[in-house]
Amino acid sequence: MNIPGWVWLATLVITIGVLVVDVVVIGRRPHEPSMKECGRYLAVYISGAVLFGTGVLVFSGPRYGGEFFAGWLTEYSLSVDNLFIFIIIMSKFAVPRQYQQTALMVGIVMALIMRGIFIALGAAAINQFSWIFYVFGAFLIYTAIKLAQEGQVEEEEYEENRFIKTVERRFPATDGYRGVKLLVRENGRRLMTPMLIVMLALGTTDLLFAVDSIPAIYGLTREPYLVLTANIFALMGLRQLYFLLGGLLQRLVYLSYGLSVLLLFIGVKLVLHAMHENELPFINGGEHVEWAPEIPIWLSLTTIVGILGVTAVLSLLKTHRDNHGDAPAEPPAGEPDAEPTAGEANRAGP
Repeated sequence: MNIPGWVWLATLVITIGVLVVDVVVIGRRPHEPSMKECGRYLAVYISGAVLFGTGVLVFSGPRYGGEFFAGWLTEYSLSVDNLFIFIIIMSKFAVPRQYQQTALMVGIVMALIMRGIFIALGAAAINQFSWIFYVFGAFLIYTAIKLAQEGQVEEEEYEENRFIKTVERRFPATDGYRGVKLLVRENGRRLMTPMLIVMLALGTTDLLFAVDSIPAIYGLTREPYLVLTANIFALMGLRQLYFLLGGLLQRLVYLSYGLSVLLLFIGVKLVLHAMHENELPFINGGEHVEWAPEIPIWLSLTTIVGILGVTAVLSLLKTHRDNHGDAPAEPPAGEPDAEPTAGEANRAGP
């Protein structure tokens, strides 16, 4: 793709504008959004992603259009997995519901900045070193195996990272929230609030997720512009998705396993691509491996949709079965209860 400079600039300006409006609106009136509000904003963001992908399809061809949709779906599914950790962080720090939207908004801004840095570094590495695909592929395969072994993250399994522990230990904090303020002055001392710790926890946690997601999307497209826009659209609706889904996320019991299969597929795709463009002298004498196939984007997109669809269906079927299996059995309406046994009748007396 040959992306003019003005397109890059317009994309960044529009993204920053949307974020600024969002921050101003939320900052002026911190509140817990209603389901209607979340659904409306989420529909706008998803429609925007679909329209953008359609535009890429029309103006740049089906290959790049397919790459955008594959990357967007992958990043979106990985972002949904992030929501489990976000919910745990909010619960651990007892963030009031009306302030959670502000914390998420700032966390998303931090995530976009950090992912932009990762995207630039990834693009530079790919342009300079073709063997980096071996590294990306091996890392994703390792991550997939680890994710499958760990399964779904439970609340008691979450532990603050070393950076957050250091901040809490070295800097004095208030004993409670002060609205959405990050720093306050009390009794002549400058203190941080729990809200600052929560935002740092959200930002650093997403940094760890970016280590997985950026190599994953570079396994689907080598175009930095598509990588950036796919991440933007995936993160923009994350805040509304957090409130809209809520407890429904707990029903996606197989999400971690589905994502592990997804990352495994992309990891294998990256290794095959690296073998196809091999330049390492100790692999096939530095020549490309002829039998290594290139997985076309249409197959990647079909596989991603299939994995996510099967994961969602199996998860909902299991939770439905578990919920109905745990319910106590009741006698049908209109029928008498079972007759007492002889021992029960004797104990009950006349």
